This record gives sequence, C-alpha cells and structure tokens, in this order.
Amino acid sequence: MSLNFISAAEAASLVKHGYNIGLSGFTPAGTAKAVTAEIAKIAEAEHAKGNPFQIGIFTGASTGDSCDGILSRAKAIRYRAPYTTNKDFRAAVNNGEIAYNDIHLSQMAQEVRYGFMGKVKIAIIEACEVTADGKIYLTAAGGIAPTVCRLADQIIVELNSAHSKNMMGMHDVYEPLDPPYRREIPIYKASDRIGLPYIQVDPKKIVGIVEVNKPDEARSFAAADPLTDQIGQNVADFLAADMKRGIIPSTFLPLQSGVGNIANAVLGALGRDKTIPAFEMYTEVIQDSVIALMKEGRIKFGSTCSLTVTNDCLTDIYDNINFFRDKLILRPSEISNNPEVVRRLGIISINTAIEADIYGNINSTHIGGTKMMNGIGGSGDFTRNAYVSIFTCPSVAKDGKISSIVPMVSHQDHSEHSVNILITEQGVADLRRKSPSERAQTIIENCVHPDYKQILWDYVKISGKGQTPHCIQAALGMHAALNRTGDMKNVNWADYKL
Repeated sequence: MSLNFISAAEAASLVKHGYNIGLSGFTPAGTAKAVTAEIAKIAEAEHAKGNPFQIGIFTGASTGDSCDGILSRAKAIRYRAPYTTNKDFRAAVNNGEIAYNDIHLSQMAQEVRYGFMGKVKIAIIEACEVTADGKIYLTAAGGIAPTVCRLADQIIVELNSAHSKNMMGMHDVYEPLDPPYRREIPIYKASDRIGLPYIQVDPKKIVGIVEVNKPDEARSFAAADPLTDQIGQNVADFLAADMKRGIIPSTFLPLQSGVGNIANAVLGALGRDKTIPAFEMYTEVIQDSVIALMKEGRIKFGSTCSLTVTNDCLTDIYDNINFFRDKLILRPSEISNNPEVVRRLGIISINTAIEADIYGNINSTHIGGTKMMNGIGGSGDFTRNAYVSIFTCPSVAKDGKISSIVPMVSHQDHSEHSVNILITEQGVADLRRKSPSERAQTIIENCVHPDYKQILWDYVKISGKGQTPHCIQAALGMHAALNRTGDMKNVNWADYKL
C-alpha cells in the first residue's frame, strides 16, 4: 500500500461534530500539533454559521497549547479525559464549558477499550516514521496511542521531522489482554522489554499522513530555590536514613517522581547524596534533571511514558542516542503506570500535594475544593501501590496567607491509608504505624509552618474525642477564613458553636 500524504486542513476535514478522537502523546511530548489547530478553525467557522461543532478528546495525559489551548479557545471540546495543564482549558472547565473527566492515567486506555468512553472515530498520532505496511514509530511519548490506533475507524499520522528517526527502537509497545483473559505483565525490572518498538496497524486505516516540522511545546520549570532545595534535601535525607536502617534495601529501589520544580529538586538532592547508590527510575515522566543524572552515572536506567524535557535536552538525547539507547525505554501509559508492576518492583513514589490535612489525606487536584488545577494524573497509580509513598509541598503558599496543612482537605484524592510520608521544607512526618491522633501530632510538629502550628493545635483541642477527631462545624474553618478575609490565619475557632 502506498502512503497517502495530505494537508493538515484535509485531515481535519475528516473530523465531524460529535466525533471522539484519540491522540498520541503524554504531556506536550509526542502530541498532535498541526491537525488539531485546523480542527479549531473548522469549529470557529461552524460556530460563526450558527452550527454546532464539538468533539470528545481522549489522550494519555496533558497536551500542548496547539491542542488543549487552541481547541478550548475555539469552544470545540465537549468532553475531555484524563489530564491537562493548559490554563485556557482549565478556565473553561471551571466555568462549566467542558465536561472534564479526571481519571487515573493507568486506567485511561483500558476504559476506552472497555467501551466506557464511547467510540473512537479517528486517531491522530505523531510519528517519526511510518511504513507502507502499517508500522508507526512514535516520537517522545507512549500514552494511549496503541489502544486508540487499534480501536479507531481511521488513523491520521502527523509525520513530524522535528523528531529524529533515532527514536525508532526506543519504545516498547505492549497492550495487556482484557478481562477475563488478562495475564500478568511480565516486567520484573525497570529495563525489561516485553513488546514491539512500533505500533502495528492495518495500513488501510491510515487515511492520511500529514508532514509536520513542529517541536514539542516543551515546558520549562522554575529554577530551584532555597525552599525547594530544602524539600529535596529532606526527601534525600529521609530515604538515606531508611536505607541505613534496612527499611529500604541497600541496592535502593526504583523511583517514581512527579513533574515540576520540587520533583527536580528532589532528584538533584538524591543525585548529590553519594550514600544512595546509583538507582533506576520506573516512572511516567522523565525531565531534564533525570537526563543530567544519567550522564553523571547517578541514574542507571529510566523507564517512562514520556520524555517531558526541554527541546535542547531532547536534541541532546537524539544526538547521543547510542549512549541513551540502553538507558531509556518508553512505554504506553497503562504499562508505565500499571499498579501491578508498581507493586512488584517496589517503587518509591514521590508526588506533590496542593494541600494535606493533619491526618495525612491529600488534595492534589482542586483549589479550594472546587476549582480544578490539572488533575490527579498518575499520582494515584503509584501512591496506592508504592513500597514507600511520599508527598511533598511547601508548608505555606501566597506569601503565607495559605497553610498547605489544614484540619481537613477541601478535596480528597489520596486517603490517609495510602500516604506514608509527608515532607515540607519544615521537616518530615513519617506516618507509618501511627494512629490518626499520632499522625496529627507528627504532622503539626514536623511539617507545619510556625505561623500555623498553634492554630492547628487549637483546632485539635476543640475536636473532642473519636478515632479520627474532628469538629465538623469547624473542619473547613481555615478555608472559610481565606474566602472571607484572604488569609487563613484569620480563622477564629470561637466562631464555631462546638
């Protein structure tokens, strides 16, 4: 079969109102960039005529502005799952304009396969190479591409020359069987390969190939500062101490780390601590800091779903592919985040909280309990199944007007049953083997900012008795004070009838 090259506009014209489309990528890495922009133009034109035009979008995680951003501004999205970081999309979600379904990333591909999401009409897949017999070689991320390629009626390939063909061979494409026939996923160490280096599809489904030269819309993160450095050092010191006393094996364990400047600071501190041996990553996202540590010999191997790196870093990987070929592997998200594999390998998970409460419950998604920030992402996949689950956050936000530790979280994503360790720049709260009241004491004494310690101790005093003591009338009192006065410190527990 010969390859059919078409324009991005011609490809977009295949997408009709009411369609569900599936996209490659995971974060802005490896996502569609050209066809989605043309879909937005169609939506704007149809809306100008008074016609409806909205679609459903299934992705591996977030995308770039050329997808989530431009389609949100064109009001072209009816439904979207599972994760995003785009500010315009976020605003539309919080305004009630988009039906946004925030689900665990490991579940996205299987829920599409199970039929929970509806029919996938068209898959739009970014590739560094495609062959006439239907082999699609992905770029910088795995995501849910294998599943949406198999289920879609039609496939559009964005053949992106901004990505080197050196990426060929770096992916490990594997889809598990569905129940009741599913078997174990045979990954026993981070570097195990179990699949193919490409997605194999029926070439008749590839309705068009769009030639593109668009780099990933890479996000850079704020540089480390004294606060994030202190959080990172606290994490490294805790893990080193656990290893020294035999809780963590002397060989160390594979690490999962979230995205952002705190994650980078944690990895930097681990890299500097030579009492911790060179280690492996089994994670969903690899950032620049991981690549730097690989070059230094501090990280031996990285299994990931996405190279969420700056474009300069990605170019460096492509230019030095012979160095990285036996140190990196890219997997679909339901494998990189798979709970079975996480539990088997004994992953140490490190994720970031928006807020935590005095009993160890975590809010990682909602501001003030109502406004979506980004989504739960893969944090739940790893936290619930980790060997040791760690959450980090600064102790305060907004110039000290917000305490990140509160009596009760305004939205709960991770319960106290899954959270082992809480770390702020103030210190470390080890919640293992502790009752709720003991956890509260440990968190307040070790993690809370000095401006809020007495406030939280005063809350404990009015909470009475119980296995998990709470004053229900006052549990969200600090949030109420923030809404009313702009500062949580203005809470007055005497305002609540106890």
